[in-house]
Amino acid sequence: MFDNQHTVYAIFFTITSDVTIKVGQLGNFLFPSGNYIYVGSAKRNIQSRIQRHMQMEKRKRWHIDYIRPYGTITHVQTYSSELSECERAQQLFQQYKGRWIVKKFGSSDCRCFSHLIYYKE
Repeated sequence: MFDNQHTVYAIFFTITSDVTIKVGQLGNFLFPSGNYIYVGSAKRNIQSRIQRHMQMEKRKRWHIDYIRPYGTITHVQTYSSELSECERAQQLFQQYKGRWIVKKFGSSDCRCFSHLIYYKE
């Protein structure tokens, strides 16, 4: 299903109506209806990581786990390590003319503003 040589992934999903969600320690945020991209990485077994993110019922471990029940995944893309997770998030942000919604979402271990991108079609 996924290329296990790849280490970076992007989960594309849609939220169909505005919703306020508490995202762990980050707090409560309004997520407007629209399209989102969550960029993550897995040094090994990327397929298992992505499959976990796709599940609805699970212990909340990553920021994406808090908003997953509110979104419908449209597709998942994996990438080689040519660009890091941070570089890929920036590249997709520019490509989709994105907007950052939540500071430090998925990026609590780096200097990026966020790894969650919001965009309109």
